[in-house]
Amino acid sequence: MLRATLKSLLARKLRLILSGLAVVLGVMFVSGAFVVTDTLSRSFDMVFASAYSTTDVGVAAVPKVEVSEFEGEQVAAPLPAAVVEKIKTVSGVRSATGLVESDGARVIGSDGKVLTSTGPPRLGVSWTGEDELVRLREGRGPSAPDEIAVNATVAEAAGLKVGDRVGVLTLEPKKDFTLVGIVGYSGDRDSLGGVQQVAFTEATAQQLMLGRTGVYSSVRVEAAGDVTPEVLRDRIGAALGAGYVVKTGDQLADESSAAMREGLSFFGQLLLGFAGVALFVGVFLILNTFSIIVAQRTRELALMRAMGASRRQVITSVLIEAVVIGLVAAVLGLAAGVGIGAGLAYLFGSFAGGGLELAPLGVPAAAVISSFVVGVLVTVVAAVLPALRASRIAPVAAMQDVAMPDRPLTKISVAGGAVTAVGAAALGLGLYGDVGNELWLILGGVLGSFVGIALLTPLISRPVVALLGRLFSWSVPGRLGRLNSGRNPRRTAITAAALMVGIALVTGVTVIMDSAKSSLKAEAARVLKAQIMISGDQNGPRPPTFDPAVVDRAAQIPGVRAAAGVWNDQVLVDGAKEWVNATDDLAALAETYGASATGGTLTTLRDDQIAVSVPEATEHGWHIGSRVKVQTSRGEPRTYTVAATYADDALPGWIILPAAATKDFGIPQPVLGFVRLDDGVPVSAVLPQVKALVADSPEVSATDAATFVDQQAQIFDVLITMIQILLAMAILIAVLGVINTLALSVLERTRELGLLRAVGLGRAQTMRMVTVEAVVISVFGALLGVTVGAGLGTAVTKALESDGITELVLPWGRMGTYLLLAAFVGVVAAVLPAIRAARLNVLGAIAHD
Repeated sequence: MLRATLKSLLARKLRLILSGLAVVLGVMFVSGAFVVTDTLSRSFDMVFASAYSTTDVGVAAVPKVEVSEFEGEQVAAPLPAAVVEKIKTVSGVRSATGLVESDGARVIGSDGKVLTSTGPPRLGVSWTGEDELVRLREGRGPSAPDEIAVNATVAEAAGLKVGDRVGVLTLEPKKDFTLVGIVGYSGDRDSLGGVQQVAFTEATAQQLMLGRTGVYSSVRVEAAGDVTPEVLRDRIGAALGAGYVVKTGDQLADESSAAMREGLSFFGQLLLGFAGVALFVGVFLILNTFSIIVAQRTRELALMRAMGASRRQVITSVLIEAVVIGLVAAVLGLAAGVGIGAGLAYLFGSFAGGGLELAPLGVPAAAVISSFVVGVLVTVVAAVLPALRASRIAPVAAMQDVAMPDRPLTKISVAGGAVTAVGAAALGLGLYGDVGNELWLILGGVLGSFVGIALLTPLISRPVVALLGRLFSWSVPGRLGRLNSGRNPRRTAITAAALMVGIALVTGVTVIMDSAKSSLKAEAARVLKAQIMISGDQNGPRPPTFDPAVVDRAAQIPGVRAAAGVWNDQVLVDGAKEWVNATDDLAALAETYGASATGGTLTTLRDDQIAVSVPEATEHGWHIGSRVKVQTSRGEPRTYTVAATYADDALPGWIILPAAATKDFGIPQPVLGFVRLDDGVPVSAVLPQVKALVADSPEVSATDAATFVDQQAQIFDVLITMIQILLAMAILIAVLGVINTLALSVLERTRELGLLRAVGLGRAQTMRMVTVEAVVISVFGALLGVTVGAGLGTAVTKALESDGITELVLPWGRMGTYLLLAAFVGVVAAVLPAIRAARLNVLGAIAHD
């Protein structure tokens, strides 16, 4: 029986190649996710090990507000110069060097634009001279307040050379410096992990990067030859006491690597999620392939039964075929995944990593194990139902010239209705209920809904396919194609369901994103009365900023009714971490928003006052006169009095601090500016003047309010595009499913096609017939996808009404495009099967058994 199975498999190797491709593509995603995250993790391990190679012990003050990698940017607490001197007195210390190292030094290139970053920080540091890690390539280190040195990555990207005057943005507005040196790193590297670095003199770095002189962000300690880093760490910790973080260089490297691995794990999980979708779609393809092959092998399997093969042996025969296909696909998928992982790592290192030097490519055990487990498991699971069906073939079928008849759709329809109901209930509970584990309920609900609708698809396909087919029934090939697409509802349904999943997910995401974009625009139009906005596109870890004096100057322009700036930071409010805003003039900000107070008055805040939204006040039990303790990123904690409350959508943010607090913010410059004009004053009369005010702030620009809102909404279009790209793999597998179904159907109908050709159907007509069948199936799957996707998207949008998504937008244009693309996909998918059908030898086809 085993030999017969393997010979049968080899005889149909071409028929099974497309179903194997589905597994190959899914496994490729899985193994690629593990390969890229492993390679990047080891690459960053190398970077951080190198960065801390000259540090035996590192000392820093405990951050005033601790921020994780996903919450934002950690702001180092200032470390007094006296601490450095104290560390030098500890036994076993050879040297202690105070360092200034903080993100936010943005170089303006020779083209007048700020040098962007897609991930690595843009560090401003104090020049401490050359060492084992840092090497001057050109010029010298900075020695005057208006001199800087940059690393080779910055020099190349910004088009700079020694002697150039260079503008740099820091905690303060743009300042010009003379470039006196270009540095590299050991191993002939231009940067450490793509980090952009600007070196100032010590006092300049302290002022521009930490906000005041006489303080450092950390201390680098070198141990004497006879003292281990661990011993020295403990001695320094005991000498300094509480309030300081003292760690060895190895610990600092490991912790930095762990934080980066946490971010990379999210990237890997995202890829695995889309791999799951691709494999889920692949199940439909494999299920259809085995179902068709079992139907074609009816006589062969019945003959085996007649010769004594048991049902178990028949099931085993089909499952062995699945295991072999799964193993071969897993090997090919693993190889492809290694290649994809290497490519993604290279792209990440080149773009997101800013020139990250990659570690040697590695294939972790998880990639190998998951490839084989997933490949074999998915194939076997998809083959179970066809195997069970094969076992029910009666031995008498060997003497009949018929295939197995289609079973009634009653059971599968009832099962589909039940699964759909359970999936919809889980989805509704996850979206609208408050039972915990909402994410898993939503994911389970979506999966259940897809499975249930897939089970219902055979029932739905008959009337819908018949209706779609009438569009092509104006010719004999069209009528034949329509009849062929509807003759086997189960086969048509499975093929269409594969396409449905990918298009439903894309459509659902599009509905949600378009609804969110429309809601954002509607909300902005409702609450924002300012006609001119000052802002910029964030192109690095830190938001773009501008000189606060711009707001004061804008307020003096004739025709301006009010102008206000907004600062932003993450702080501790009564011990809890929260994002807060600050403004230089609350009254002016309220004027630009057309806001009014629900308690107190929205006048300019004193240095010890704050304003809070009603939901925030309710949550904390605050009222007018309540005392609130706030710890900012820098400086000491301060207690504020609640002076006013406002509706949650009346002003930006839920807590607003006075302008005096911003000096202790992580970014002590405004990130947004609002300008409201007097009634009747045209925007065109004032906008050029405001633009002139920010001409020296290349990160930001002044725009009218409509343009600003459109810029903010662009993120939704970017997300839609990213998801479409990632789901393209699932849709590609669905297209393979259409090709596979048609190819196997042509083989199955060889005699029928020969008879049609014999009675006068031409080659071109045969090709049109197959094409119509493919187009009908593809459009049916797409129609099902946009319907299901629109329903899921609507449900999620309605559930998010309380979160501000109040507008429901159905993207009719995009959905129409998906249907047109599906028709095109059908035409493309039909090319090879149609050519094969047209080239059949008529006499040979009629004689085919």
